[in-house]
Amino acid sequence: MDEHRVYKYSFASVYPHYVTKAERKGRTKAEVDAIICWLTGYSQQQLDDQIAAKTDLKGFFSDAPALNPARDQIKGVICGIRVEEIEEPLMREIRYLDKLIDELARGKKMEKILRTAA
Repeated sequence: MDEHRVYKYSFASVYPHYVTKAERKGRTKAEVDAIICWLTGYSQQQLDDQIAAKTDLKGFFSDAPALNPARDQIKGVICGIRVEEIEEPLMREIRYLDKLIDELARGKKMEKILRTAA
């Protein structure tokens, strides 16, 4: 089966959309970065390097230093699909990030987004 074409998109091309979505709702780029770093294990410098390198989404997630083990707590619907039911691992990782940014834009507190609140 052919790969989804979204896997070839550079992370640098989708990142501004995450930031714009958050900022339109009064949130910050720093919060977007914190979410991405929490999910992937990238440091801020590593994240900046990935953006500068225009790494594709497949590489961005496969190179992630430490995908957060708590990411399986991310539940809900994004683009009409329940993220916890997505079988293809890379697509699930991409949708996890989409869901977290959506939660940010909807005004959810960072502690809840990062699954640190009990």
